[in-house]
Amino acid sequence: MTSPALGASAPVIDAFDLFSDDFARDPYPWLESLRAEAPVHFDPGTGLWLVSRYQDVRHVLLAPDDFLPDNAQHAVTPLPFGVLRVLARAGFNLPPALANNGSDSHPGLRRVVTRFFNAQRVAAAVPVIERIADELLDAVPASGGCDLFTSFAQVLPCRVLMELLGIEGVPPATLIRWSDASLELFWGRPTPERQLELAELVGEFHRWLTETVAGGTARPGSFVEALTDHRLPGGERLDVETAVAACFFVFIAGQSTTGQLIATVLRHALTEPGMWARVASEDGLARAWVEEVLRREPPVTTWRRVTARPVELGGVNLPEGAQLLLMLLGSGSDPEVFDAPERMCPHRANIRRHLAFGVGRHRCPGASLARTEATVALRAAARRLPGVRLSTADGPMLGLLSFRAPLRVPVERP
Repeated sequence: MTSPALGASAPVIDAFDLFSDDFARDPYPWLESLRAEAPVHFDPGTGLWLVSRYQDVRHVLLAPDDFLPDNAQHAVTPLPFGVLRVLARAGFNLPPALANNGSDSHPGLRRVVTRFFNAQRVAAAVPVIERIADELLDAVPASGGCDLFTSFAQVLPCRVLMELLGIEGVPPATLIRWSDASLELFWGRPTPERQLELAELVGEFHRWLTETVAGGTARPGSFVEALTDHRLPGGERLDVETAVAACFFVFIAGQSTTGQLIATVLRHALTEPGMWARVASEDGLARAWVEEVLRREPPVTTWRRVTARPVELGGVNLPEGAQLLLMLLGSGSDPEVFDAPERMCPHRANIRRHLAFGVGRHRCPGASLARTEATVALRAAARRLPGVRLSTADGPMLGLLSFRAPLRVPVERP
């Protein structure tokens, strides 16, 4: 199958591989070519239609009756029988709950989630975030080197989420390991052997979630209790499987992707001349810097939709059932919307127009918390670690279908 939008493809598009190390390190040349030459492009490697222009991405997100969220959490790499058997033994099942839910149960479930991430609760959580950030930074060696990803950026949002949602009975390191395994299994391109390893971890995660939700021991006022008390549109109590699916999504999005954002924010601030010292002292700069990183290099780089009926998008006729990949990363660098998009300009006038958190009824409910955690993390690290510098700017990158971030932020103290 070929794309009617392409005609004679440019060499850079012919070489396009969403999982390649080259793309993970520097996706912008490919994204620029896609926007200019094939804004709705069929990728035979994944079977997905890549949608790269800002206006087209926004249109899809704001037309949920034409573009359904049903495929948002499907495994990108097919799961072989052995992997499915491992997941089945764990009782693994993710019915539509949040990101992949286009039914009438979605608004009510979303309200449960947003109650825990609204502006009032996020503002009240700032002292918690600051306290945990300080505890983690206290452990940074007074001299020599360390990795701010594994020791700080990755751990901070996990511990914050656990406190805010009343998550108990599991060490943060275990929750991080489960979450990362879930991302790799469903959004990566692992080998069959690696899939089996990941499935065991994902199965453990799902069993723990099921026991937590069904055990009847949730802390009063906790997120899990709010889900188990929730009533569906017909008045019946929310079933355990859907409550587990909601927890699965929130626990991953609330800590893994926020940790990825913090790592990216720290790395960019350390590479921009003078920025590290400025964010430590200038009011509002840390928050503006986080927003600009979200525009240019969001941790959630793509999201999926499927057409409910034949539609036209970007001049291309798509059949019913077409699987779309919305290039959120590319949309933030669209020159039709953002002047000089390759430049990091934290005070640009339209800085909040990016689509890093989506838009419409499935916009990320934890956007305010993620912004706040990244802002607090950047400001705290810059103040507590003055003069720190990157050991190398060429570290490994996480390169999954929908997630991209540095896997290390190695720094040295003077």
